[in-house]
This record gives sequence, C-alpha cells and structure tokens, in this order.
Amino acid sequence: MSSSQLSSEQIAQLTDADWRERLDDDAYHVLRQKGTERPFTGMYTDNKDEGIYRCKGCGAKLFTSDNKFDSGCGWPSFDKTIDESAVEEHLDTSHGMRRVEVTCRNCGGHLGHVFPDGPQQTTGMRYCINSVAIDLDKQ
Repeated sequence: MSSSQLSSEQIAQLTDADWRERLDDDAYHVLRQKGTERPFTGMYTDNKDEGIYRCKGCGAKLFTSDNKFDSGCGWPSFDKTIDESAVEEHLDTSHGMRRVEVTCRNCGGHLGHVFPDGPQQTTGMRYCINSVAIDLDKQ
C-alpha cells in the first residue's frame, strides 16, 4: 500500500468488497472485524526500525517509532499516538472484559486496545496494537 492517506470521501465510498480486496485476510479480520493476531507473532512486535507507523487500511499516520517500547505483552506497544487526533477510543466490553478499544480516526479500522500500564516516566499509557493493522514508513 502507498503511504498516501485516503480521504474521508474515498473511505466513505469503500464497500465491504473493496475492503476485502484492499486488505489481506489477516488485516481485514483485525481492521474490519475487530479481530486480533496471536501474541508474539506480529512483524512489528520486536521491530526497532525508525519511522512512522500508519494505518494499513487508509494510510493515516498513527504512531512514531520514538514512542514504541517493549512492553513484553506480545504486540507492538506505544506510549502515545502521533497526535491527539490520530485515533478514537471506545469502551469494549466483549469477551467478558472491560477495555478501551483503539480505532483509526480516519477509517474506523480496529487497531487494538489502550491500557493505563505503560511507562510512568512518559504518559503511563500502553497502546497495544496489532502488527497486521499498521505499516511502517521507515526513515
């Protein structure tokens, strides 16, 4: 996928069939069906490359490598988003749990969850994100 971001007008015109064509099966399952990848299997979990992480669905900028940290949880973790408008947060009570879901503000794709157990020396937050939901633009 190109690093260019889809506009809200382009996203509004995408059908479910368009999303299925645009995304591989794993990315579709996570981004459009609120699935998850198995822990410690994602390509960005242990990645140390510098750059900007973008939504795989629409190309929106979400996180920077400067805010990535090793949480040991099995998914890429970030202590904050690239800016306050990058994601939306929603209460998620699925699977008998009470969590905060994180979605791309631009396309609504499910990214993962955020927890208040991140590094205390920074924000104290841990954005636990599925690797299949993001792409890295290396710097």
